[in-house]
Amino acid sequence: MGYDGVELACWGDHFDVEAAASSKKYVAEKWELLMDNGLTCFAVSNHLVGQAVCDLIDERHKAILPPDVWGDGDPEGVRRRAAKRLALTAKAARAFLDAKPGREGKDEFPAVVNGFTGSSIWHSIYAFPPTTQAYWDKGFADFGKRFGPILEQFEKYNVNFALEVHPTEIAFDIASAQRALAAVKNHKRFGFNYDPSHLGYQGVDYVKFIRTLGNRIYHAHMKDVWWGHGTGDAGVFGGHTNFGDPRRYWDFRSLGHGDINFEEIIVALNDVGYKGPLSVEWEDVRMDRVHGGTEAAAFVRKIDFAPSTVAFDAAFDKENQ
Repeated sequence: MGYDGVELACWGDHFDVEAAASSKKYVAEKWELLMDNGLTCFAVSNHLVGQAVCDLIDERHKAILPPDVWGDGDPEGVRRRAAKRLALTAKAARAFLDAKPGREGKDEFPAVVNGFTGSSIWHSIYAFPPTTQAYWDKGFADFGKRFGPILEQFEKYNVNFALEVHPTEIAFDIASAQRALAAVKNHKRFGFNYDPSHLGYQGVDYVKFIRTLGNRIYHAHMKDVWWGHGTGDAGVFGGHTNFGDPRRYWDFRSLGHGDINFEEIIVALNDVGYKGPLSVEWEDVRMDRVHGGTEAAAFVRKIDFAPSTVAFDAAFDKENQ
């Protein structure tokens, strides 16, 4: 399909956090499997466990969490076990990346775990019953309290945590991302997994996000979305319809088939000095995934370009003529 590597997920059979944190044999076998298939790995992602750290827990979480994290389902117990597992992911990621053949003692770029945070206040996104800033302040304070110890573990293992800015998370646009940073006192290990698809359909300026928070972008997802293409029956909030329903205002699309301007994204990422991977997150209910995934890899290679290393008018410098 044309990819250099994969982003390993901490669920299914991709990446077992506890095994990676405790077994050199396990991480060595993961690298052997990747390299036997001509692949490397640029990031580890633990979205599902991360979602339970700050969420108001209900029966939906049982379907996405490991049985030992879900336990008896008591909400506070679930949140604490999820926090412990997410913190352990820093150790697992460091052990895994340290075991990369040919690494020679240094990372190609800062090590990163992508993920979600969940949110105790997402349900109050529309302010009725009337919601005060004090109410929302409590939600950000709860996030800061729960994530502070997690980020200290990330600091211990020299790993960055990148929140995928996304509806249902503590940060879902520029304003809430800035507020989330403040809640963790601008901890250097807390940053963002940039994904324009979750911003564009909301009406958020996804290029401005890069220029505003570029020094906190630790990873980048390339994912497309379109909006304004539905029948008008369902708006931004989705109308409780399924993805792919023709009534929907927005839907995720395969790269190049939506409304995201990736040319502007690459320019902005180059301008802020981002040197990490461009990771295709492919979601398009209307398209065969092998076709779409193959096409998406080629699309990213086409739109990606290295920034210039010389001044635009350097040719007029007589010393260089």
